[in-house]
Amino acid sequence: MKGDLRDVESLEFALRGVSTVISATHSMLGKGDASVEIVDDEGQRSLIDVSKQAGAEHFIFVSVAGAALDHPIDFWQAKARVERYLRDSGMTYTIIRPTAFMEMHAYELIGKFVESGKMVVMFGRGTNPRNFVAAGDVAKMIVAATDDPRMLGETIEIGGPENLTANQVAETFARISGKKARLTHLPVAIARAVSGAMQRVHPGIGRVIKAAVLSETTDQRFDATSLASKYPIKLVRLEDWARAKTRQA
Repeated sequence: MKGDLRDVESLEFALRGVSTVISATHSMLGKGDASVEIVDDEGQRSLIDVSKQAGAEHFIFVSVAGAALDHPIDFWQAKARVERYLRDSGMTYTIIRPTAFMEMHAYELIGKFVESGKMVVMFGRGTNPRNFVAAGDVAKMIVAATDDPRMLGETIEIGGPENLTANQVAETFARISGKKARLTHLPVAIARAVSGAMQRVHPGIGRVIKAAVLSETTDQRFDATSLASKYPIKLVRLEDWARAKTRQA
């Protein structure tokens, strides 16, 4: 069934007879009618409203680690507003907050360039540890949430088993691919200036650059100890994920 968060009628049709709603939609890179304001804020609230009207029994919302109303980036603010809207809706809910996905932040922005022998552009020195989680592990947590009563009414942060710097991510892919990592580091001040300029041209790209600056200038670590002890999900290390991807290729 297809539904569009910007089209309430399409949601009403798609949600007929649905008991569990899982929303993992986002538009961090979007602009215009696919902006954060329209998709991640208004659209998600419409989905909650229609889900409630349709009699859905459980709403699972995939948010983002660190979501807060006072976060410096609007994407995180929008996620926090939707979290609050969901809690206040009266629906049975589970909120899952993943850290940075390996597939995007480790591979698409770093590993893919190392594997192809191209230059990796990093904002800052690349020495600030941050957490990466495999999308498959988040998916397992979502599946668990559909029938684990302990997760009802809970907000759960999930991350990978290790914290790595951007430089270490590049080294990991270099070791696996046998290619030398070619890195160039742009000063944070330049990245901030580029982000500000891009906000006027393409808000999505400006937002991503701003997030990259934040990942190098604030604490982005995650301790998975308590998560692993409560929920028996074996979290994948980046190197194991990368090697598996190489074997599949």
